[in-house]
Parts: sequence; C-alpha cells; structure tokens
Amino acid sequence: MNDKFFLDTNVLVYTFDRDSPRKRERAAALVTEALAGSKGIISYQVAQEFLNAVTRKFSKPLSVPDAQRYLTVVLEPLCAVFPSVELFHQALDLSGRWGYSFYDSLIVAAALQADCSVLYSEDLQHGQKIGRLKIVNPFLEAA
Repeated sequence: MNDKFFLDTNVLVYTFDRDSPRKRERAAALVTEALAGSKGIISYQVAQEFLNAVTRKFSKPLSVPDAQRYLTVVLEPLCAVFPSVELFHQALDLSGRWGYSFYDSLIVAAALQADCSVLYSEDLQHGQKIGRLKIVNPFLEAA
C-alpha cells in the first residue's frame, strides 16, 4: 500500500488554532511529516481554501507577506493536484455514489488522483474506505 497521504484544509487551519492546543500539535506534526518525508499531498483547492481562511476568516488574519511566505514554504511543496476535467468528472461520480458535496468530493478525488492511501480530514466520515483510500480524522484522540 502506498504511504502517501492527503491533508484536507482543516488540518492546515488547525496549525494556527490557539484554542485547541492538542489539535494544533497534531496538525503541526502532520504538516511537518508531510514536508519532511515528501509523502504529504494537497490540491489546489486546499491551497485556495486555506489562503482564504487565513487572510479573511481568522480573528487575526495573516498579513499578505506572511500568507505568501506560508504559500512558498508549505503549500507549494505539498501541492500536487490541479484542476482538470477528469478531476471534475471523478468528483461528480464520487458525489453521486457516496453522497458527499461536490467540494468534499473534489478533495476525495484529488487524494485518489494523487494515489494516496490516507486522507486526513475532520469533515468526512472517519474510517470510510473509498477504493484504496481510507478517510481518517486525525483529531479524534486530540479533542
């Protein structure tokens, strides 16, 4: 089984969460592992959602220079899946079969396209297997 893993947006967001130290620590460990081992993957969608959240939705948003630095140091090295018609078709198929929203299905489709064995996400069904991909909520023990 491939040991590549996919990080959903919420994992990256939790690296900045001062209110949930256990989740922050777990998220930071996953991001560190992703960068160090070249096994962690994100998609363009995760990068977009994350940058929107940190620059607009945080109580203390990141400055543009800080967001650009994070983009260069963290998001760029991890970003391996980009939009394509094939990705959209796969997301629609997944949405129809599994009942996920289109945007959640894009995340799953991206993880499958990147040949990941694990998708870390707090927003999807923990333990569900979709083909070779297992969805894991990395924060269950960190709550």
